[in-house]
Amino acid sequence: MSFALARRPSLLAGALASALLLGACAPMPPSQAAASKPAAAPAAAAVPVDAKLREQAQADVGPYLKTLETLVGIESGSRDLEGLRKLGDTVAERLRKAGMQVEIKPTRAPGFHPQLKGAELGSMVYATRKGRGAKKVLLIAHMDTVYPRGMGAKQPFRIDGDRAYGLGIADDKQGVALILHVVEMLARNGFNDYAELGVLINGDEEVGSPGSGPFLTELGGAYDAVFSFEGGGSATAQGGDMVRLATSSIAIVEMKVTGKASHAGAAPEQGRNALYELSHQMLKSRQFGDPAKGLQINWTVANAGNSRNVIPAEATAIADVRSLTNADLDLMEASLKKSIEDKLIPDTKIDLSFYRSRPAFVSNAASRALAQHATGLYGGLGMPLEIRERATGGGTDAAFAGLRPRGGVLESFGLRGFGAHSNDDEYVLVSNVAPRLYLAARMVMDTGRGQVGW
Repeated sequence: MSFALARRPSLLAGALASALLLGACAPMPPSQAAASKPAAAPAAAAVPVDAKLREQAQADVGPYLKTLETLVGIESGSRDLEGLRKLGDTVAERLRKAGMQVEIKPTRAPGFHPQLKGAELGSMVYATRKGRGAKKVLLIAHMDTVYPRGMGAKQPFRIDGDRAYGLGIADDKQGVALILHVVEMLARNGFNDYAELGVLINGDEEVGSPGSGPFLTELGGAYDAVFSFEGGGSATAQGGDMVRLATSSIAIVEMKVTGKASHAGAAPEQGRNALYELSHQMLKSRQFGDPAKGLQINWTVANAGNSRNVIPAEATAIADVRSLTNADLDLMEASLKKSIEDKLIPDTKIDLSFYRSRPAFVSNAASRALAQHATGLYGGLGMPLEIRERATGGGTDAAFAGLRPRGGVLESFGLRGFGAHSNDDEYVLVSNVAPRLYLAARMVMDTGRGQVGW
């Protein structure tokens, strides 16, 4: 999932919406904002390195790249059920060979989903292995991509210097490959000092996880720690390794306007132009929200009419809504529903649905303890690891796992990369493979043993 999204000015169109949102979402005074911001945690002490594990992680770089080549070679767009089945079978077989019990769990979107409306989705691969340790640890990633079938030929797997390129490689096939190799490394070492090790690879993340979301929430309440393997930072010169303690909530708004058709040349006044009314409503609401709170709405899809000389009787639009908190989505929904009461064209009907696609990921004490331990492990390698505590617009499955958590959830265990959702330059850093394999394996080991306290 890509995190970079543009921000908008904090303006509210229309007195009606202003009354609702300006007071509820206005930026806090500096003193209040400072008081509400959690105090920065002290830097974690470097954790002594496990030299043997570090050597194993380095030796696994070549095999890891081979795994990436295999995964990238199987196209798996969110609606490509055949490709997702093939990729899921490949992942399941690797996990079985590593000693895990594997289930393939089918998924389907709910019937009320505004776009998918009960459609069959990619299955989940859920694998478990019992151990003898103190804590249950779950590793999650997604195998679906945003690309339609046929684009793989335009962006095949290749390595150029420190960059490994390929379709969907950064988002999120690198994460799937990391999980496979972490599980295999632990198995080779005979490590089972965890109460249970779980793996969940889903195939509907890029469409909001409408089928897998409830199961992810269930698992978040069953495991002591959940590590999500979305990308671990930007590969650009300004980027660096990081883990995340926050992601945005996402909602889908669908607006439908019903008017009245008439001849556009002979009797336009007898019609009720649904396109005009739809445009009026979109323009009123396009700047609802507050960038300081990460609350924003963007209208992204619109359709109206099918004939040049007919006043359109129907018009529809879809908007993307983002927020740092789940509560602010309630404010946005209430404001939109109040705003449509004020119409430009009488005798038109407006129907509005507000679908909560993904909750916000909000950290807890356990999550912060895990993040601090991760920085200590990276410090043992002599490398910095930033903890990102504010969301930047993107949403991930960590949010579902963190909705009712038993313990802690931590996002962005994946590789640093660039170009997610792009056509021709998506890549990850080869030099990042060994430290990230080491970090993830040590986090499983130390958490499983109960060495990370919260």
